[in-house]
Amino acid sequence: MTAELVRGQNHPLPQSRLEIRVSAGTPMVAAATLGDEQGKIHGVEWVAHPGTPTLPGLEVSRQAAADHRLAVDLDAMPEAVHRISVLLALPTGAGGPARFGAVPAPFVAVTGLDGTGIASYTVAGLDSESAVIALELYRRQGAWKVRAIGQGYAGGLADLFTDQGLAEARQLAGGIHEAVAQGLARSVPAPPPRPDGDRSRQPAAPALGPDQGGPTSTTSGPASTTSGSASTAGGSGPVPGSPYGTQTPGIPGQPAPQPPYQGGEGVQPAAPTSGGGIDYSHPRRQTSAPPPPPPTAPPAEPGRPAQPVAGDATGWSMDERLYNQVWGMFEDLARTTAAYRSAVDFAESRMEKELDQVLSDPRSRIGGQGDAAREAAQARHTELVNQAQAALDRDVAQLTAESEVVEPALPPAFARWDNPVWHGYRVPMEIPMALRLGELHLPECADLRIPMLIRLPLERGLWIDSGRGASLDGSFTDAHDMRRLAMETAVAHAARLLAVYPAGEFTVHVIDPAGSGAQALDPLVRTGVLAGPPATGAAGVADVLARLTQRVDLVQMALRGGAPDSLPPGFDTSQQLLIVNDFPHGFDDRAVNQLRYLADEGPAVGVHLMMVADREDASAYGPLLDPLWRALLRLTPVPDDHLADPWVGHAWTYEPPLVPPGSQVLQQVLTKVAEARTKHW
Repeated sequence: MTAELVRGQNHPLPQSRLEIRVSAGTPMVAAATLGDEQGKIHGVEWVAHPGTPTLPGLEVSRQAAADHRLAVDLDAMPEAVHRISVLLALPTGAGGPARFGAVPAPFVAVTGLDGTGIASYTVAGLDSESAVIALELYRRQGAWKVRAIGQGYAGGLADLFTDQGLAEARQLAGGIHEAVAQGLARSVPAPPPRPDGDRSRQPAAPALGPDQGGPTSTTSGPASTTSGSASTAGGSGPVPGSPYGTQTPGIPGQPAPQPPYQGGEGVQPAAPTSGGGIDYSHPRRQTSAPPPPPPTAPPAEPGRPAQPVAGDATGWSMDERLYNQVWGMFEDLARTTAAYRSAVDFAESRMEKELDQVLSDPRSRIGGQGDAAREAAQARHTELVNQAQAALDRDVAQLTAESEVVEPALPPAFARWDNPVWHGYRVPMEIPMALRLGELHLPECADLRIPMLIRLPLERGLWIDSGRGASLDGSFTDAHDMRRLAMETAVAHAARLLAVYPAGEFTVHVIDPAGSGAQALDPLVRTGVLAGPPATGAAGVADVLARLTQRVDLVQMALRGGAPDSLPPGFDTSQQLLIVNDFPHGFDDRAVNQLRYLADEGPAVGVHLMMVADREDASAYGPLLDPLWRALLRLTPVPDDHLADPWVGHAWTYEPPLVPPGSQVLQQVLTKVAEARTKHW
């Protein structure tokens, strides 16, 4: 039975391998410090945080999130460590709450790796504090206990670390918040909230139960995106490579939290659903979705998974069901791969431990006894890895089968350029809910590609990185070709945005100071879909930036004054996209500041930025432009593993949505867009 602690109360810990689960109503940072008998931290190397998430016997989340799982192995703690303090802090500079008094009280639970509850604590009574020591695990007379602390600090992590005797307190606090900001910047935004009744996906089970010595199953297939314990910042569950534990399904026999998504920034707790045993059949779709009901798969033969069906997630329309299904596949692959990696790490750590035991005994180091022990350890390692590989192969095969039926059924906004759906393209009458910006895959299953779908309208601008000439496949591209590929990628993105918006509701401007992108821009220019010719020279740059900056100012003033209808007659209310090539060439300080303003303020009022640039070219500006790059979603014109999922933080390989060589689909689509624009005006 779980002990519900109050501030200052302690409780014995019956086992050494633990999970500490944090559930909150807003994204926050989870960290932990190691202390000696007096609670003093001996240095920054005694702090586990998003920038350095792993210490011996301890692992924390890599990103800010509303839900976290911290892994602890007390037996692996150094002898000098007598205290482990679990810290929570609100991120700085993210536009969120600045004090705990403005958010729901965080809930912290200590459980076994199987989900069995040990102790819990609701960190209540906080007000102006922005950082808090929630729990403390401490060693007393050879045994470990947990104590509810709830000590808050209005000065944030800097004051907290200072109070624990850390000399580099402020530097470390700043580094943690910087790591969190970078993590949020590289994370693929999670889907928006789902209806309360949408509970069609369950969290992955561990691929390997460390205490059972053998693997169990992971999720056997995809469904919708409202997985339990998922977070928008990748904080739920130990990060990949954890030897201490994996995602677990919840406390058997007790409710498991199932938070819905809250856009790209955090989650809110939802009503719990039933926990207990996990159904490994596939797919696990519920029939309580909002109308119209999703299609159901035909009955499966006994012992075999059901036949995948396109659109069998929940949603009000087929597009919404397909969107949810794709995100479900994304989540399933993230979690099943995390379970596999954790299983392999556990097998390796167990083999190393067994070999250390053999080598520590002089009598068994040499001779037949030692050789037999080493062979037995290797055999157990191989068996565990093979079992984990079999579970991964099974789940990947299931997801691959689903991908094969989902991909052909996708609408144009979600489809690849080589999808036949584009042959019957017509300018839509409504804005779609999302847009495909490329594909994502993991090294364990490179052939399984997950569409990267981002909600519309865009919440942040795009940065097509024209630097770094090396691709993941080992090939190299010179700087000239990288710039050309980057512009072609930008044109493909812009063409897709134009194609999925109704006529006259999306306008594209181009700044090309030196005219170097003329060849790549030719499809946009020739079909006449641009608002005007690409702006060149300093005067052209200044004119476009001035007009868009003024537009942002006018809309902001109208909205703040509560009079959105007071805009000037003939004001263009369409969404605006500005493509900027060759930055910072041709930009003075005023133009740079205007770009920063558009990146920060533009998306909220329908002005979006697409930068085609190499960050090294702008290195002369130093840290002045760091906020600009962080405000944009970085994409690449060649495959690159720089994006993270919002659940476990894998590094996914991103591939851009380029038009197949020799295909005329882009020209045909843009021609229809131009014709519709002419009729509209």
